[in-house]
Amino acid sequence: MHRIRCSARYVSFFMTLTMVFMTIPLQTVCAAMVGTETVFTITETETARENLIGFLEREDIEAVMIAQGINSLEAKARVSSLSDAEVMRIAKKMDQLPAGGDGFGFLIGAALIVFLVLLFTDIAGYTDIFPFVKH
Repeated sequence: MHRIRCSARYVSFFMTLTMVFMTIPLQTVCAAMVGTETVFTITETETARENLIGFLEREDIEAVMIAQGINSLEAKARVSSLSDAEVMRIAKKMDQLPAGGDGFGFLIGAALIVFLVLLFTDIAGYTDIFPFVKH
């Protein structure tokens, strides 16, 4: 009986130390709701980064980079290392450029041209669309 108590003492001491050492490094976890804006911003940033990398993969862009002595793999690595704010700023800047625009200016221009064509045909008497045109 004495032998069982002596071995149980060592086992219980070992188990106590194991339990103490297992609970010391744990920290409390604070869970919170993730906002829709956060998820949308992360998704938008990833999409913008993929668009920039896709832009760098175009053949004409690679030819220009090679002509200027820039390695395409290095350029892609630099785009991957940009912060989220920098990627979003570049993507917004690219959308504002005429060649990479979102098409709003083109839509306004096309509507203006259609309006002028209909106005001139109405003045010439071919159509009767606008009531403010006197015949």
